[in-house]
Amino acid sequence: MTTVSFFAPIRENLQAVETLMRQQAADYHHDLDAALQHLLSAGGKRLRPALALLVGKMLGAEIEPLVTLAAAIELLHTATLVHDDLIDGALLRRGIPTLNASWSPAATVLTGDFMFARAARLASQVNSLEVMQLFTETLAIIVNGEIAQLFEGPGLADRAAYYRRIFAKTASMFVLATESAAVLSGVDEAQIEAIRGYGHDLGMAYQIVDDILDFTGDQVKLGKPVGSDLRRGLITMPALCYLESHPDSVALQSVLEGRIVPESEMDALIERIRESEAIAQAADDARRLVHRAIAHLQAFPAGPERESLEALAAYIVARDF
Repeated sequence: MTTVSFFAPIRENLQAVETLMRQQAADYHHDLDAALQHLLSAGGKRLRPALALLVGKMLGAEIEPLVTLAAAIELLHTATLVHDDLIDGALLRRGIPTLNASWSPAATVLTGDFMFARAARLASQVNSLEVMQLFTETLAIIVNGEIAQLFEGPGLADRAAYYRRIFAKTASMFVLATESAAVLSGVDEAQIEAIRGYGHDLGMAYQIVDDILDFTGDQVKLGKPVGSDLRRGLITMPALCYLESHPDSVALQSVLEGRIVPESEMDALIERIRESEAIAQAADDARRLVHRAIAHLQAFPAGPERESLEALAAYIVARDF
């Protein structure tokens, strides 16, 4: 099954989201508009707006504010990617040149700032103070996570620290999409908490699978070297699992201590992780979270939207790794 199947109940709504996002720089400097069109044309699965739409429709929210919310969330996500690519020095994303590949750091930062502003404006048009509070708090969580990584260093070999980091990086936005849609639907606190749990567990699983794919994926499809996170000193779930069973790994200890690891040794370490049980162990952790996410959906009546949310969760851990 593909993401197209999951999006069947909201296909027209997703198109409305896309149109709304593309309008956000129409009255501004032509280079800002060109940058926005370039970024949105790079693709992406549109999972976050899809989650907001599916949850909102499942719970009976009005479509117009739901579409606006979905556009705000995806534009916020896109803005974070602009700044992430600059911080990481990434020249490609999804096989397409990043803004910082051809623009100065100043121009790239300002474009990201503009997109944050337009995302916030869309969020305000939903006319819900609670949604706006969730929106701004999520942005603060994301930025705090990035600052923590910069100042504390990437080489933290601790599951609790890893979970905190991937919540800030990824799961917080999934929570924003699901919880905000529930708030707009006017459901009770128990249902809001249930769908928040779904978004949290789904987002955590999604990032763990992404971290697995960083080791097991094809370099051409990834658009970056295999094991790129570890090469940057970032310890993700596969490396954590490997470290737990190989605590005496000299190369991995060197990464943790921030020492330079020769490329040949790094290549060998990545290959050992790829061939070890660490990949399956990390996948088991992702599956555990997905099963928990699906269990949260039992609080809601059956229907096409709930079926899509369940199928989407299952798909996340069925990706090829």
